[in-house]
Amino acid sequence: MTAVHGSTVDIPTPDGTADAYLAHPDDGAPHPAVLFYMDAFGLRPHLKSMADRLASAGYTVLVSNVFYRHGRAPVVELPEFIDPAERPEIIQSLGPAARTLTPVGAMRDAAGYLDWLAAAPLTTDGPAGVTGYCMGAGLALRTAGTHPDRVAAAAGFHGAYLATEAPDSPHLLADRITAELYFGHADQDSTNPAEHIDRLDKALTAAGVRHRTEVYAGAHHGFTQADTAMYGAEATERHWEALLDLLNRAL
Repeated sequence: MTAVHGSTVDIPTPDGTADAYLAHPDDGAPHPAVLFYMDAFGLRPHLKSMADRLASAGYTVLVSNVFYRHGRAPVVELPEFIDPAERPEIIQSLGPAARTLTPVGAMRDAAGYLDWLAAAPLTTDGPAGVTGYCMGAGLALRTAGTHPDRVAAAAGFHGAYLATEAPDSPHLLADRITAELYFGHADQDSTNPAEHIDRLDKALTAAGVRHRTEVYAGAHHGFTQADTAMYGAEATERHWEALLDLLNRAL
């Protein structure tokens, strides 16, 4: 594995300053940029370790605290091991932070993140890759549709509310997407039922978007998050294979 350097950085956005974690191969050379969208639990040691693993494969990875309007990470105090069934108050405590992020605001932020990555000496020229987890999968899909000229690949894992009947559902941006997409869905996921998966697939197919979607049998919403009760080791390794396959091909 390539040695990796990680650091905290501040990203200027139209609405303020987002704190973020930057990971890149420790060789001083530029590498393709990947914007990594957090799950609702936010920027914490586990997400930094995921960014490090991705960086070790040859990418410059930015993980932003998308709840920066509420405060710097961690926006709520988290236990080392997160079990929402035993600690439902953790989910409730995230509500005020989550409400600071609107679809419109998130896409203003995305422009700021992509600008920062493009200007960084540690990134190569050309469009970026995007990956997202839980709520971050929806942000990845929105970013591919809102900034199509700047995103070559986007992936989402155990995504939530990707293709609802809401007028601002992320899947409605399908006809603007030029990136190649991959989605790894959990089959034990109340936030992303089979009809949503089908609706997303149909929208992407109708728009001619290059994409692949897979449903991971036995996987729970949050399966990539090793510091949570939802973690699944086998599904997580499958996610790494799919993500790196996409990024290596598209970037």
